[in-house]
Amino acid sequence: MRKSLLVGAAFAGLFSVANGQNIQNNPGSNHGNKFEQLGTILPTPNEYRTASGAPGPKYWQQKADYDIKCELDEANLKLTGSELITYFNNSPNTLNYLWLQMDENEHSSVNNANYQNSRTMGTQLNTAAIDQLEESRGDNGYGFNITKMVDALGKPMKYTINKTMMRVELAAPLKPGQKFAFTINWNYKISDRMKMGGRGGYEYFPEDGNHLFTMAQWYPRLCVYSDVVGWQNHQFTGRGEFALTFGNFKVQMTVPADHVVGGTGECQNYAQVLSPAQLGRWTKAQTSKEPVEVVTIEEAKKAEGQKSTSKKTWIFKADNVRDFAWTASRKFVWDAMPTYVEGKKVMCMSFYGKEAYGLYRKFSTKAVAHTIRSYSKFTIPYPYPVAQSIEAANGMEYPMICFNYGRTEKDGSYTEATKYGMLGVIIHEVGHNFFPMIINSDERQWSWMDEGLNSFVEYLTEELYDNKFPIRGKGPAWAIVDYMRLPKNQLEPIMSNSENIVGFGPNAYTKPATGLNMLRETIMGRDLFDYAFKEYARRWAFKHPEPADLFRTLEDASGEDLDWFWRGWFFGTDACDIALDTVKYFKADITYNPPPAKEGATMTRKLEKPMTSTFDTDVSKQRNRDDKNIQFLTDQDTTLRDFYWRYARGLEPYDTTTYTVPVNSGSGIEGADEAAKQKAAGKHFYELTFSNKGGLVMPIIVEWTFKDGTKEVDRIPAQVWRLNETKVIKTFMKDKEVESIKLDPNRETADINESNNSWGTIAAPSKFTVFKQKQGVRGQSSGINPMQKAEEKKKAF
Repeated sequence: MRKSLLVGAAFAGLFSVANGQNIQNNPGSNHGNKFEQLGTILPTPNEYRTASGAPGPKYWQQKADYDIKCELDEANLKLTGSELITYFNNSPNTLNYLWLQMDENEHSSVNNANYQNSRTMGTQLNTAAIDQLEESRGDNGYGFNITKMVDALGKPMKYTINKTMMRVELAAPLKPGQKFAFTINWNYKISDRMKMGGRGGYEYFPEDGNHLFTMAQWYPRLCVYSDVVGWQNHQFTGRGEFALTFGNFKVQMTVPADHVVGGTGECQNYAQVLSPAQLGRWTKAQTSKEPVEVVTIEEAKKAEGQKSTSKKTWIFKADNVRDFAWTASRKFVWDAMPTYVEGKKVMCMSFYGKEAYGLYRKFSTKAVAHTIRSYSKFTIPYPYPVAQSIEAANGMEYPMICFNYGRTEKDGSYTEATKYGMLGVIIHEVGHNFFPMIINSDERQWSWMDEGLNSFVEYLTEELYDNKFPIRGKGPAWAIVDYMRLPKNQLEPIMSNSENIVGFGPNAYTKPATGLNMLRETIMGRDLFDYAFKEYARRWAFKHPEPADLFRTLEDASGEDLDWFWRGWFFGTDACDIALDTVKYFKADITYNPPPAKEGATMTRKLEKPMTSTFDTDVSKQRNRDDKNIQFLTDQDTTLRDFYWRYARGLEPYDTTTYTVPVNSGSGIEGADEAAKQKAAGKHFYELTFSNKGGLVMPIIVEWTFKDGTKEVDRIPAQVWRLNETKVIKTFMKDKEVESIKLDPNRETADINESNNSWGTIAAPSKFTVFKQKQGVRGQSSGINPMQKAEEKKKAF
C-alpha cells in the first residue's frame, strides 16, 4: 500500500535487538566490528528454515479454504454473509483453538484495537472531528456482528472476540494432518471510506447519487499459524497489514443488478450476469491487442441514472490465494486485454468511473500488463490468470485485484503529476501480487518485507516503462539522503515492527528499496543480484518467508558476504558520510641512483639473544610449568631437543662476540635499471586519505578528472574498511596528471554530506625513488646465527 513519507523514531523487532542497543560484537573497537557475521542476531537455522535461506526439509504451512455467500444492501449500506471455512492442520502440532482476524472491527468504537496516539487541541476544530469524538464515547454500530457459529454437524461453537481478533474453541483437539470445517454467519455496516478511513468501504458520489464499493478485509479469516511465531494474532490497528494463509476460494456476491463486479480470481458466470453485447466484447477482448471496453462509458453513464432495484449474483473462484477482495458499482467502465508471460495468457483489466475515464482508458490496463511482464522478469512468472486495477481514489492491494487513484478534471485534462502518480500507484499495487500475495511475508510484523521489496521492483518497472519516468524515491540513493541526514533520535532501523514506526514511508518503503538498488547497482552488480533475487522469489513463492530467509538467500545464491550491509542498512541507523581528507601527489625521481655497495664492504653485528628472554614471562607458560598434570613433548621425546632447546635454558652459552659480515648480507634492495625508471617516470601517483564520518560502511567510489578533461572512476569495495572502520589510505597510479578528484560522482551511496567529497587543488608532487626488490625465499635462514658460530668454534678446537 502507498503511504506518504513521514519521519520519526522508534524501534522494536522480533529478533533480540532493543532500542539503542549496538549490535556490533565490540562497539568500542575501531577494527572489524561492522564486518562481523550476524551470528545469533538471526534465528537459528532448523529443519523448517535452513542456514542457506531456503525452506527446510520439514517446512510446513497451514491451509484454509473458503466458500462464501454474501449480499450487498446498497440502500442500507450493509453487507450480510455466510462462510464455510475448511482449515487444514499441516503443522506437527495439535491445536485446541483457532484464531481469526476480524479486521472490520477496526471501524468499531468498542471492538477496535485501541492503539491510541497523542492528540492535540488546536484553535480550530471541524465538525467531523467533533462527530468522531462524540462517536468514540459510545457504540457506533460498526464492526462484525456474529449471528451464527457452528461446526460441520451444526453444533454451536464457543468463541471469544478480543478487539480485532476472534478465538474459536474446538470441541476436540485438531491433530496434525486433520482438517476441520465450520460455518460463520455475520453482517456489518459498511463504512464511508472517505470519511472514516481504512481500506474497505464505500465512496459516495453526490452528483449522481451512486456508490463505489471496495470490499476488503470484509470477512472473518484465519490468522497464520507458523513455525516462527505460532499464531500470528497481533491486533489490526490500521497500519501493519496482513499475515494470511493460502487457500482456495469460491465467493458468490449478490448485488444490485446494474452493478459491475470485479474480484479476486475468475468469474464463473459471465454468461448469466452480462448482456449479450457485453459478453461478445468480453470474448473479443480475449485476443485483442488493445484494451476492449466490455462495459462502455455510455453504458456506465446510463446505469448511473437508472438504478435497478433487482439483484444479480456474481460467482468467482480463485485457487491458491491468500485473500479475496472485490468491488461493485454501477458507475464502472470495464476494459480488458490479454498479456502473455512465458506463453501463458493473463487477462489484464481495469474498472473505473467517468471521473477517471480520460486517464484509465488510455493507460491503466496497459500499465497492468507492463507490470505483470516486468515483475515476472525480475522474480517468477506470474502464476494467476487475471490482474486488475480499480480506480477508487485509493492505493491498496489484494490477489489479482488492487484499488488505485487517478482522476481527470471535468474537461478530461490532467496534470503531469496526476498521470505519473496514477501510473506509479498502479505499478506499485499490481506489483503487490508478487510481494506479498505470492511471496507471502508477514506484513503485520515486517512492513518492509512487502512494501520495501515491492517498491524496489516498482522502481525497476517504472524505469522500464519510460526512460524519463519521474522517479520520486524508492530506488536512487540520492532520494533517501534527506531522511538519512536527520538526527539519530529521529531515525529508526528498517528492522522495526510495523506498528511502532513513526517514519513509516522512508522506513518501510524508501530505505529498503534504496538498499536493494544499492546492492544491485553498486555493491554486487546486476548479474549476481538479479540471480539471487530471483532465487529468493522462487524459493519462497507461495510460502511464508522471514527477514533471515531473504538475507541468507541473497548471500547463498550470490557468493557475497553481505552481513556488513544488513548490519548497517537494515539493523542500524548510521548514515554514509565518506570524506576525502587529504590528497598527496608523487612522481618518480629518475635522476637518483643509489650508490653501489663497495667491493668488500663490511658491517659488524652481534648474535641474537635467546628468544626466551622476550617470551618467558607469559603467565600461561608459568601456569603450565606449575601444572604437574602437563607433560611437555620435549620431555617425553628427548630427540626433539636441539641447540636452541639448550640455548633457551642457558645450556649453550650466549656468545657476546662482535662479528664482521658483508654489507649486502640480507639486503633486499638494489637500484632500478634505466628501463624501470623510465616506466615509472610516465606515471602519476596519488595517496588519498578517506575518513568514515557517518559510521555506515560503504564502497568508496572515486572519480578522477585529468588535466586533459577526461575522467576515470575507481570503485573500492566496502571491505576496504574492515581493518579500520574510520580511516582508509589508498595509493593509486594514473597515466595522466589529475586536475581534481570527487567521491561518489553519481550519488550511489546516499552520502549525506557532499561538501567533503571533492578535492580541487593538488599540490606539487613529492619525489620518490624507484628500486628493485631482491627475490627471497620465505623461511630461508640467512646471515649469522648462534648455532653456526657454536659449530665453527667446535671445529676450531
